[in-house]
Amino acid sequence: MAPEKKRKRNQEQSSTPKSKPASKPAPESSNKRFKPSSADSKPSTKLAPAAPAPSTLKASRDEETSFPRGGASALTPLEYKEVANEAMKDALFEAGGSASANAMIGGGESVQKKKKPRRNDKKGGKKGETKEKKEKGPKIEGLSYKRLVAGTLVLGCVEKISSLDIALSLPNNLTGFVPITQISDKVTKRVEAMVEDSEEEDEKSDAEDDAEKPETDDVKLEGMFRVGQYLRAYVLHSTEEVEVKGPKGEKSASKTKKRIALSVNPKLANTGLTTTDLAVGCTVQASVVSVEDHGLVMDLGFDADLKGFLSSKELGGGFSKDDVKEGQVLLCTVTGLSSNGKIVKLSADLEQKFSKKGKLAGGKASWWLNQAPSIDAFLPGTGVEVLVAHVRQGGVVGTIMGMLDAVGDFFHVAGWDQKVLEDKIKTGNKMKARIITLFPNSESKKVGFSILPHILSFTPASEADPLIALPIATIIDQAKIVGVEPSVGLFVDIGIPGVPGFVHISRISSEEKVVNLDKSIGPYKIGTAHPARVLGFNPMDGLFMLSMEKRILEQPYLRIDDIKIGDVIKGKIEKILERGGVVINVADGISGVVEEAHLSDIKLKNPEKKFREGMEVRARVLASNPQRWKLRLTLKKTLVNSDLPIITSYNVEPGTQSVGTLVSILPHGAVVKFYAGVSAFLPVSEMSEAYIHNPAEHFRTGQSVTVHVLTVDAEERKMRVSCKDPSTFGDAQKNALANLKPGQIVSGKISEKSHDDIIVELEDVGATGLKGVVLIGQLTDGSREKNLNTFRKFRAGQTLSELVVIDKSDARRMIHLSMKPSLVGAAKDKSLVHNFEQVHEGAVVKGYVKNTSDTGVYVSFAGGIVGLALKNALPVDKQPLPGFGYFKHQSVTGRVFAMNHEECKFLLSLRPVEESKSGASDGKSNVEARAAVNPIDGESKTVDDYQPGKLTKAKIISVQDTQINVQLADNIQGRVDVSQLFDSWTDIKDKKAPLTGFKKGAILGVRVIGLHDARNHRFLAISHRTSSNKTPIFELTAKPSAISFGTSEILTLDKVVIGSSWLAFVNNISDECIWVNISPDIRGRIRLLDISDDVAQLKNIEKHFPIGSALKCTVVNVDAAHGKLDLSAKRTSGQKLDFDALSKGMVVPGRVTKVLDRQILVQLSDSVVGVVNLIDMADDFTQAKVSNFEKNDIVRVCILDVDKPNKRVSLSARPSRVLNSDLPVKDAEVHNIRDVKDRELRRGFVKNVSDKGLFVTLGPNVTAWVKVSDLADTFLKDWKTKFQVDQVVEGRIVAVDYPLGHIQMSLRPSAISGKIPERQSGLGDFSKGQVVTGKIKKVAEYGVFVAIDGSNVSGLCHVSQIADRKVEDISKLYAEGDPVKAKILKIDMEKRRISFGLKASYFNDPEIDSEDGGMDLDQDEDEEGDSNSESGGVDLSLVRDVESGGEDDEADDDDDDASDISMEDAPAATTDGGLSAGGFDWTASNIFEKRERDVESDSDEEEEKGKRKKKKRRSEIKQDLTGDMVSREPQSVTDFERLVLGDPNDSKLWIQYMAFQLQLGELEKAREIAERALKTIVQKEDSERRNVWVALLNMESAYGDDETLNATFKRAVQYNDAQDIHERMASIYIQSGKSEKVDELFKVMVKKFNQVPKIWVNYADFLLSGSNRVAARELLKRALQALSRDQHRDLIIRFASLEFRTGDPERGRTLFENLIGAYNKRMDIWNVFLDMEIKHGGESKEQADGVRALFKRAVADEKCSPKQAAAMFKKWKEFEEKMGNEKGVNEVMVRAKAYVTAKKGGAEV
Repeated sequence: MAPEKKRKRNQEQSSTPKSKPASKPAPESSNKRFKPSSADSKPSTKLAPAAPAPSTLKASRDEETSFPRGGASALTPLEYKEVANEAMKDALFEAGGSASANAMIGGGESVQKKKKPRRNDKKGGKKGETKEKKEKGPKIEGLSYKRLVAGTLVLGCVEKISSLDIALSLPNNLTGFVPITQISDKVTKRVEAMVEDSEEEDEKSDAEDDAEKPETDDVKLEGMFRVGQYLRAYVLHSTEEVEVKGPKGEKSASKTKKRIALSVNPKLANTGLTTTDLAVGCTVQASVVSVEDHGLVMDLGFDADLKGFLSSKELGGGFSKDDVKEGQVLLCTVTGLSSNGKIVKLSADLEQKFSKKGKLAGGKASWWLNQAPSIDAFLPGTGVEVLVAHVRQGGVVGTIMGMLDAVGDFFHVAGWDQKVLEDKIKTGNKMKARIITLFPNSESKKVGFSILPHILSFTPASEADPLIALPIATIIDQAKIVGVEPSVGLFVDIGIPGVPGFVHISRISSEEKVVNLDKSIGPYKIGTAHPARVLGFNPMDGLFMLSMEKRILEQPYLRIDDIKIGDVIKGKIEKILERGGVVINVADGISGVVEEAHLSDIKLKNPEKKFREGMEVRARVLASNPQRWKLRLTLKKTLVNSDLPIITSYNVEPGTQSVGTLVSILPHGAVVKFYAGVSAFLPVSEMSEAYIHNPAEHFRTGQSVTVHVLTVDAEERKMRVSCKDPSTFGDAQKNALANLKPGQIVSGKISEKSHDDIIVELEDVGATGLKGVVLIGQLTDGSREKNLNTFRKFRAGQTLSELVVIDKSDARRMIHLSMKPSLVGAAKDKSLVHNFEQVHEGAVVKGYVKNTSDTGVYVSFAGGIVGLALKNALPVDKQPLPGFGYFKHQSVTGRVFAMNHEECKFLLSLRPVEESKSGASDGKSNVEARAAVNPIDGESKTVDDYQPGKLTKAKIISVQDTQINVQLADNIQGRVDVSQLFDSWTDIKDKKAPLTGFKKGAILGVRVIGLHDARNHRFLAISHRTSSNKTPIFELTAKPSAISFGTSEILTLDKVVIGSSWLAFVNNISDECIWVNISPDIRGRIRLLDISDDVAQLKNIEKHFPIGSALKCTVVNVDAAHGKLDLSAKRTSGQKLDFDALSKGMVVPGRVTKVLDRQILVQLSDSVVGVVNLIDMADDFTQAKVSNFEKNDIVRVCILDVDKPNKRVSLSARPSRVLNSDLPVKDAEVHNIRDVKDRELRRGFVKNVSDKGLFVTLGPNVTAWVKVSDLADTFLKDWKTKFQVDQVVEGRIVAVDYPLGHIQMSLRPSAISGKIPERQSGLGDFSKGQVVTGKIKKVAEYGVFVAIDGSNVSGLCHVSQIADRKVEDISKLYAEGDPVKAKILKIDMEKRRISFGLKASYFNDPEIDSEDGGMDLDQDEDEEGDSNSESGGVDLSLVRDVESGGEDDEADDDDDDASDISMEDAPAATTDGGLSAGGFDWTASNIFEKRERDVESDSDEEEEKGKRKKKKRRSEIKQDLTGDMVSREPQSVTDFERLVLGDPNDSKLWIQYMAFQLQLGELEKAREIAERALKTIVQKEDSERRNVWVALLNMESAYGDDETLNATFKRAVQYNDAQDIHERMASIYIQSGKSEKVDELFKVMVKKFNQVPKIWVNYADFLLSGSNRVAARELLKRALQALSRDQHRDLIIRFASLEFRTGDPERGRTLFENLIGAYNKRMDIWNVFLDMEIKHGGESKEQADGVRALFKRAVADEKCSPKQAAAMFKKWKEFEEKMGNEKGVNEVMVRAKAYVTAKKGGAEV
């Protein structure tokens, strides 16, 4: 009955929340502890949904759970006993009271459910009492994977920070991970912006780029968090599904993996908190919104109106305001609230210190929450006082404020010693504690707390890093057990005071499973000691994680981090890779890879023979990547056994000697690779003391070499090494290098020349072996081209006499030289600057350009001296040029005009002397001291009197839109910018034209603030005293504040802060924004969407915001470094419009950024771009056109759908959506298929025109299908041409399948109107001889098709029945649509045919020959004219008068091949692969022989089938008409036209036609015929069309020029198979002898078709045919790199065969020998090898012996099977017979018999 009791009790509990969602405790209750009802507790198990979304548990103050405040007062033992008794009663009430409560509200059944457990209790006896005693009070429990359900809040400590996530140490030896997207909304947006910039963009992302995005930096988590920082985390999930892949990489299954995913986003980490819960001392998690002058603005995750403020002084240790980044998350305490309740004062200075008495001191009272409005304020991280109720099971049970249950497990109360714990913590006492977790699944709400000192004080568990004292993998010989938790593990003393160790029960033994532990008995009782190994440290629990398992103790390494690069390790071969490498198992779970090149010092042909699985080997670590768990090793003995230092970085001293591996051999050197990916360059001159011409002849890839470092540049990650003896650079060389001075003239001999520098070995410097470098830019004083030409003239061994030392580095042994005549001359006359003491003002110096920047040009001199030439000190004509017109290393001459001796810096002027003199400053102003003529103020005498700050008078001479031009005197002008006239918004009377109140001639009081550069339209501030304009124009201000108070401080961009308000004046209007000035020198931009909230104003910017108009703006963004300022003139200051702020139904303004064919892209904000589809542009589909919109139009749109994960927004521009919902809607919106009803009329846009009909778009995701038969009531010829995509069509819904989502629609007029169409006349309504009227439907060569008026009947009037005389050209008589009168000659009801006659005699003579004619009534004319009929018709190329007719049922178009007109079959495709490029047959002399054979075969075939029953008379007529054509070749254009008309798909006829025109010299006509052929031949005849293209290419090659040939070739590639055309073009070039063209074309082909072996082989054949063997062999190397490994064998075989045919047979033999060694299992290689030997030289007696030796080796190969040996002996015998060697034949027979005997006996041959 116990299970039944438990089940029913659960049913009672589960029914409670359904009957009453929430209830408050009765006021009259005597219970002093808050006991939430089941209705209250159940929702607490779902603190938040799994998806990250903020949760609020209370909507208003009235709904809060009320309880008495001030529950922190201490209780006496007596009071505590009373409380305990009350708690007992409450527990009993909870066990049965919930049922009673249900009974009170009508749940009568719960009374019966209450009685059954009592009967069970009687039977249970003592067992029931024990259970009741066990369930008394809250259960002490810690955290685990099962208890960490989604929504749990927990306190964590940052343990590790990586680039993409943060590892948080959690209580109870758990670790969770916070991904970078779960930190804060700010960080997530920055990451998304980075991802969008990096991935390939489609049309929509292109539009998003049009909307300028905010600049994003890399999100570096290391700068946002620090190890040891405490954070509150929200559990997303504790397990995840992981795909398990099969052996072939396919998904085979999935398994559950334990991994705790967390979020520290304040929206989730503050789940449960409301604004009313924010009491002083409450902890909240907040993210940084912005960094202000005095602190940080923080986001708490609540509504947008509530913000937090964190003072700079309250940041706490480890952080400073300068280091704080936007989006950074901090755990803070509430220190106060503002008066309006919208700003929360926070403090992040949480660390506290213990006093000598053990109490926390030095902090604020707000660190401990003493009073709270509700229990929801007690979240992890909050400091509280806990009243101890019980001390049991190694833990503590208590209450917080007498209302909230709290438990502390043995981990966080140090409870592994029960007696010590009871002595330390007394029942009834209060103690300080900190909440570390919530238990959402508990029956009653409770929290977990910790009293560990480091958690109480928010400090690290140890002052020093514990892992420094005991690193991971340290083995502790005697770890003494001090505590035992039976089902959890062991607590041990590891010798560090205050920091114990913990061994989990699963980590105790690897040999047997330990199920339970005992404190007093067993091998693991308290006091025993065991060896243990450190696995890690949990900073949250303050414990070392240990293992006592034997396998862990014996394991050499625990992590890849423990393995150092360069270490020599031992391991076992775990796997041999197919690509040639091996995998070595180093330790449990750690494996390394040895690539094929590092298996041995020599190349192994069969590595599997030397290495086998399980073999023990010694290896050395080359590189490691702990993050990716990768380890690269080497087995090379030279590396493993080397005692030389290893190179693992570029921070290495020159002269260091080490061993490296050659990874690449180049013509001018080699690349040497060391450890950790460090590589260096080994020049060919440093490979040996002897001269080396080709490094590949002396070195090989993969070879290990001992080198020493010559030079190294750590910043550039470059290093040069040498194989030469380092002792050659001895003391003499060092002294010579030290004595070498910058500016010294030296000479030397060129020892090496690379692509951009020259290496010179210096002479007469006191020692040999010193080398210097001359860069290509240091050769002359001229241009780049001159330097390059001079560089080309130098050769190795040439002596350079005059070189000047411009810089040297003793450490790197690097000497930089120059040959510039200007520097050499300066060095000779001792004027070359090589130290700062030589520099003085006014000195003219010579140097060269080091680099350029936005600031100016940096000029370098000898000895590393650098000067700066600012932009204004450059020639005027060079200032606007890119890079100021200078290039690197350009020679320049400058004059020093300013120096800073303290920092050793100086400024130069690069202007010419005369220009410098004219631009020199006198110290005050660049204005000449002229007299002021008639000054307005009557006081000023000269121009110099108008100094900045002077108050004077000015006269207005003109009023512009943005400025007022004034006169200070007759010869002195000034200007007042519109921004310098008004102090406030209210001072401006006319906002659109602020300057209308100023009139010409008026006198203004002004103050001088600077000069205005009229040439460059620049404002020169007060401190700037120069202007490039000869006539000075003074910058003035007329602001009342500046005039009255003398405030003339100039505004700079760094003083403008985000959020500040300014007066701005429109200066310019562009397509995307308007430019405004807030001062003469500061200009900002306002995006169109930020100008106004009124869309009507945005549609006409020029009208509502003309140039000069005033705006009141707010600063949105400032970038002082780049001079950028973004403003907004909107009046509303709502939330920024992003994806989170968007919701369905919102109406917002937007800017059209792109107009596409079927949609427009609309920008809503900086980061949001939406799409308006064609169907959402108007309420009347006929008005929906993308042409109604233009780029940069401002439109009002409505949000239809927001797809946040994919960043997509669907918009609507329908007037009924964005203007007024009452507006008429002609075409209603269709959101889903349920909006479409059967039999209703709907309009839509054609989405697709296919063979099956039309697909019509009715809504965004709703499409209807219209069958071809439902397009019209009558037959539509070429119906596809009558519809096009995006066409508006109207139809009636005829079928709707809601489950399948299918809609069928009809466009028939009868279906739309509901009327039945009138019956049209059919074939049965007509009779033979009847005269009818009709219209010509089609004109063909053999007749015309006539459609009878008022019917759907049509038929053929044969050419013989059109007129009484012979008709040569029917098109001259009739045209399509002409009305005619016709007589019915014949009606065949069975075949549904009708024939007409149009002869004039038919209407006079009633007798008609009705045997001729015939037509399928339902057949399409195009098919009738071009198809064959077995039952009737005639070959039009052979006859002129024949019965035509055919049968075709419209329903069986695809199945019926018969037709009424029989056309001659096209000639069969040639089997030789197309026309030959060489010897092209322009005469096509064999065409007519083939056609004659075709005619004969056709007639024979027809007679055998017996399907044509023609009269003898008609056969004779056929022979008479066609005999002449068959017997002779065409002689005229008419003959060819008749032939190609009869067989239009025959390429040879067209080519013969082209050749005919070429014989007449008509090249253009031949080209026209080729174009006609390409248009006429049907698409499916690929080979015929290709033949024409090849003929056209041959013709252009023979008669055209390169331009026409290239144009034709490009077109041929476009319309044919590209590879085929390239190959044919190459053949044409080869045949025409254009070798250069062939080589160029093949180079293109091997790049474009590098995966096709045939291309490489053909190229090699061409090269070998031209005796270019070196290039052919290099081509083989390139081909092997480009092609996959499985193609290498066949490729090498073909190359080797080519060597036999046209190259070097000896090299071919070498290739075959290498193949046999590499592929010893393939006997087919032997066969090809033998064939080549026999075919190319094997028949000669001299080489016959070599062939015989090869046969002997082949049959002796152990891989040769008996069957293969038999074939080999047979071939050998045939060879001997061919050679006529009877003795050889007998020898072969003897060897064959011996082979058979040996095989039977099991012996080897």
